[in-house]
Amino acid sequence: MRTISLTVGLALTALIATGCADEGSDTGENGGGDTAATDAPTLQPTASPSVTASIFLPPGESEAAITYDETAVPEGATSDVQVRVENGETYVQFTGTDLEPDRDFGAHVHTRPCGDDPAAAGPHYQNEVDPAAGEDEPSTDPAYANPENEVWLDFTTDDTGNGFAATTVPWEFREGEANSVVLHEHHTNTEPGEAGTAGDRLACVTVEF
Repeated sequence: MRTISLTVGLALTALIATGCADEGSDTGENGGGDTAATDAPTLQPTASPSVTASIFLPPGESEAAITYDETAVPEGATSDVQVRVENGETYVQFTGTDLEPDRDFGAHVHTRPCGDDPAAAGPHYQNEVDPAAGEDEPSTDPAYANPENEVWLDFTTDDTGNGFAATTVPWEFREGEANSVVLHEHHTNTEPGEAGTAGDRLACVTVEF
Protein backbone atom coordinates (compact mmCIF):
# COMPACT_ATOMS: atom_id res chain seq x y z
CA MET A 1 0.00 0.00 0.00
CA ARG A 2 1.61 3.23 -1.07
CA THR A 3 1.07 6.51 0.73
CA ILE A 4 -1.19 8.89 -1.18
CA SER A 5 -0.25 12.54 -1.29
CA LEU A 6 -2.71 15.06 0.05
CA THR A 7 -4.78 16.71 -2.62
CA VAL A 8 -5.20 19.62 -0.32
CA GLY A 9 -2.99 20.40 2.65
CA LEU A 10 -2.76 18.95 6.09
CA ALA A 11 -4.86 21.84 7.31
CA LEU A 12 -7.93 20.34 5.63
CA THR A 13 -7.29 16.95 7.21
CA ALA A 14 -6.99 18.62 10.59
CA LEU A 15 -10.19 20.56 9.96
CA ILE A 16 -12.08 17.41 9.05
CA ALA A 17 -10.73 15.52 12.03
CA THR A 18 -11.71 18.35 14.36
CA GLY A 19 -15.18 18.72 12.89
CA CYS A 20 -15.91 15.01 13.20
CA ALA A 21 -14.12 14.16 16.42
CA ASP A 22 -17.36 13.17 18.11
CA GLU A 23 -18.57 11.01 15.24
CA GLY A 24 -17.89 7.32 14.81
CA SER A 25 -18.63 4.12 13.01
CA ASP A 26 -21.47 1.73 13.48
CA THR A 27 -22.00 -1.26 11.25
CA GLY A 28 -25.57 -0.81 10.01
CA GLU A 29 -27.92 -3.39 8.58
CA ASN A 30 -26.34 -3.06 5.17
CA GLY A 31 -22.83 -3.62 6.46
CA GLY A 32 -21.49 -0.09 5.95
CA GLY A 33 -20.76 2.44 8.64
CA ASP A 34 -23.97 4.38 9.35
CA THR A 35 -22.69 7.12 11.55
CA ALA A 36 -24.49 10.28 12.46
CA ALA A 37 -23.60 10.25 16.16
CA THR A 38 -21.65 7.22 17.42
CA ASP A 39 -18.26 6.75 19.03
CA ALA A 40 -15.13 6.77 16.86
CA PRO A 41 -13.80 3.31 15.95
CA THR A 42 -11.19 1.92 18.31
CA LEU A 43 -10.16 -1.31 16.55
CA GLN A 44 -8.01 -0.06 13.69
CA PRO A 45 -4.86 -1.53 12.15
CA THR A 46 -1.77 0.20 13.46
CA ALA A 47 0.08 0.70 10.16
CA SER A 48 0.52 4.28 8.97
CA PRO A 49 -2.49 5.39 6.91
CA SER A 50 -2.58 6.68 3.40
CA VAL A 51 -4.80 9.77 3.22
CA THR A 52 -6.65 11.57 0.45
CA ALA A 53 -8.23 14.90 1.48
CA SER A 54 -10.19 16.77 -1.18
CA ILE A 55 -12.66 19.58 -1.78
CA PHE A 56 -15.66 18.78 -3.98
CA LEU A 57 -15.95 20.90 -7.15
CA PRO A 58 -18.26 20.70 -10.19
CA PRO A 59 -17.31 18.61 -13.25
CA GLY A 60 -14.55 20.21 -15.28
CA GLU A 61 -13.04 21.97 -12.27
CA SER A 62 -11.45 19.02 -10.48
CA GLU A 63 -10.27 15.48 -11.08
CA ALA A 64 -9.79 14.78 -7.38
CA ALA A 65 -13.31 15.24 -6.00
CA ILE A 66 -16.32 15.93 -8.21
CA THR A 67 -19.90 16.69 -7.24
CA TYR A 68 -22.66 15.71 -9.66
CA ASP A 69 -25.48 16.87 -7.35
CA GLU A 70 -24.78 20.17 -5.60
CA THR A 71 -27.81 19.83 -3.32
CA ALA A 72 -26.54 16.61 -1.79
CA VAL A 73 -22.83 17.42 -2.13
CA PRO A 74 -22.40 21.22 -2.36
CA GLU A 75 -19.38 22.78 -4.00
CA GLY A 76 -16.83 23.29 -1.23
CA ALA A 77 -17.87 20.22 0.78
CA THR A 78 -14.87 18.15 1.85
CA SER A 79 -13.86 14.50 1.75
CA ASP A 80 -11.19 12.64 3.71
CA VAL A 81 -10.41 8.99 2.89
CA GLN A 82 -7.96 7.02 5.02
CA VAL A 83 -6.68 3.51 4.33
CA ARG A 84 -4.69 1.17 6.54
CA VAL A 85 -3.48 -2.33 5.67
CA GLU A 86 -2.25 -4.88 8.18
CA ASN A 87 -2.06 -8.66 8.36
CA GLY A 88 -3.99 -9.14 5.14
CA GLU A 89 -6.88 -6.88 6.23
CA THR A 90 -7.79 -3.43 4.90
CA TYR A 91 -9.42 -0.65 6.90
CA VAL A 92 -11.09 2.16 4.93
CA GLN A 93 -12.50 5.30 6.53
CA PHE A 94 -14.51 8.10 4.91
CA THR A 95 -15.24 11.48 6.51
CA GLY A 96 -17.27 14.19 4.79
CA THR A 97 -18.13 17.73 5.88
CA ASP A 98 -20.66 20.29 4.66
CA LEU A 99 -22.75 17.68 2.85
CA GLU A 100 -26.55 17.88 2.80
CA PRO A 101 -27.64 17.58 6.44
CA ASP A 102 -29.76 14.76 7.87
CA ARG A 103 -29.73 12.48 4.85
CA ASP A 104 -28.59 8.98 3.96
CA PHE A 105 -25.74 8.31 1.56
CA GLY A 106 -24.47 5.10 0.05
CA ALA A 107 -20.74 4.92 -0.63
CA HIS A 108 -18.52 2.29 -2.24
CA VAL A 109 -15.02 1.82 -3.59
CA HIS A 110 -15.06 1.75 -7.41
CA THR A 111 -12.55 0.48 -9.95
CA ARG A 112 -11.63 3.59 -11.94
CA PRO A 113 -10.81 7.24 -11.19
CA CYS A 114 -13.51 9.91 -11.20
CA GLY A 115 -14.45 11.79 -14.34
CA ASP A 116 -16.87 14.45 -15.51
CA ASP A 117 -19.32 11.65 -16.38
CA PRO A 118 -20.56 9.91 -13.20
CA ALA A 119 -20.17 6.55 -14.95
CA ALA A 120 -16.43 7.13 -15.41
CA ALA A 121 -15.62 5.52 -12.04
CA GLY A 122 -16.74 2.13 -13.33
CA PRO A 123 -18.29 -0.64 -11.21
CA HIS A 124 -17.67 -1.52 -7.59
CA TYR A 125 -14.33 -3.06 -6.74
CA GLN A 126 -14.85 -6.72 -5.79
CA ASN A 127 -12.34 -8.97 -4.08
CA GLU A 128 -13.87 -11.95 -5.87
CA VAL A 129 -15.24 -10.68 -9.18
CA ASP A 130 -18.76 -11.72 -10.18
CA PRO A 131 -18.30 -13.69 -13.44
CA ALA A 132 -21.83 -12.79 -14.57
CA ALA A 133 -21.24 -9.03 -14.34
CA GLY A 134 -19.93 -6.76 -17.08
CA GLU A 135 -19.29 -3.12 -17.93
CA ASP A 136 -22.96 -2.48 -18.74
CA GLU A 137 -24.34 -4.99 -16.25
CA PRO A 138 -23.00 -4.44 -12.73
CA SER A 139 -23.03 -7.19 -10.17
CA THR A 140 -26.30 -7.43 -8.22
CA ASP A 141 -25.85 -10.99 -6.94
CA PRO A 142 -25.59 -10.85 -3.13
CA ALA A 143 -23.04 -13.67 -3.29
CA TYR A 144 -20.65 -11.06 -4.76
CA ALA A 145 -22.32 -7.68 -4.11
CA ASN A 146 -22.00 -7.66 -0.33
CA PRO A 147 -19.99 -5.72 2.27
CA GLU A 148 -17.51 -8.57 2.78
CA ASN A 149 -16.57 -8.81 -0.93
CA GLU A 150 -16.83 -5.06 -1.65
CA VAL A 151 -16.12 -1.93 0.42
CA TRP A 152 -19.38 -0.30 1.55
CA LEU A 153 -19.24 2.98 3.48
CA ASP A 154 -22.91 3.95 3.93
CA PHE A 155 -23.49 6.82 6.35
CA THR A 156 -26.05 9.37 7.52
CA THR A 157 -25.08 13.02 7.94
CA ASP A 158 -25.81 14.96 11.08
CA ASP A 159 -27.65 18.29 11.20
CA THR A 160 -24.51 20.15 10.13
CA GLY A 161 -23.78 17.91 7.15
CA ASN A 162 -20.92 15.91 8.67
CA GLY A 163 -20.77 12.18 7.98
CA PHE A 164 -18.44 9.33 8.86
CA ALA A 165 -18.16 5.66 7.91
CA ALA A 166 -15.52 2.98 8.34
CA THR A 167 -15.18 -0.70 7.53
CA THR A 168 -12.57 -3.45 7.62
CA VAL A 169 -12.46 -6.21 5.01
CA PRO A 170 -10.38 -9.42 5.30
CA TRP A 171 -8.36 -8.85 2.12
CA GLU A 172 -6.11 -6.33 0.35
CA PHE A 173 -6.82 -4.38 -2.84
CA ARG A 174 -5.16 -5.60 -6.02
CA GLU A 175 -2.71 -2.90 -7.05
CA GLY A 176 -4.14 -0.44 -9.57
CA GLU A 177 -7.64 -1.93 -9.60
CA ALA A 178 -9.37 0.29 -7.00
CA ASN A 179 -9.29 4.03 -7.74
CA SER A 180 -12.22 5.96 -6.25
CA VAL A 181 -14.99 6.30 -3.67
CA VAL A 182 -18.43 7.14 -5.07
CA LEU A 183 -21.25 8.64 -2.98
CA HIS A 184 -24.77 7.50 -3.90
CA GLU A 185 -28.27 8.79 -3.20
CA HIS A 186 -29.34 6.25 -0.55
CA HIS A 187 -28.07 3.37 1.56
CA THR A 188 -27.07 0.19 -0.25
CA ASN A 189 -29.61 -2.47 -1.16
CA THR A 190 -28.99 -6.11 -0.24
CA GLU A 191 -31.82 -7.93 -2.04
CA PRO A 192 -31.09 -10.33 -4.95
CA GLY A 193 -31.22 -8.45 -8.24
CA GLU A 194 -30.62 -5.13 -6.43
CA ALA A 195 -27.72 -6.01 -4.14
CA GLY A 196 -25.02 -3.36 -4.18
CA THR A 197 -27.20 -0.69 -5.78
CA ALA A 198 -27.66 2.64 -4.02
CA GLY A 199 -29.22 4.95 -6.59
CA ASP A 200 -27.66 7.77 -8.57
CA ARG A 201 -24.03 8.76 -8.24
CA LEU A 202 -23.92 12.06 -6.36
CA ALA A 203 -20.17 12.62 -6.10
CA CYS A 204 -16.82 10.92 -6.59
CA VAL A 205 -13.40 11.08 -4.93
CA THR A 206 -10.34 9.73 -6.74
CA VAL A 207 -8.25 7.56 -4.39
CA GLU A 208 -5.29 5.38 -5.40
CA PHE A 209 -5.89 2.46 -3.07
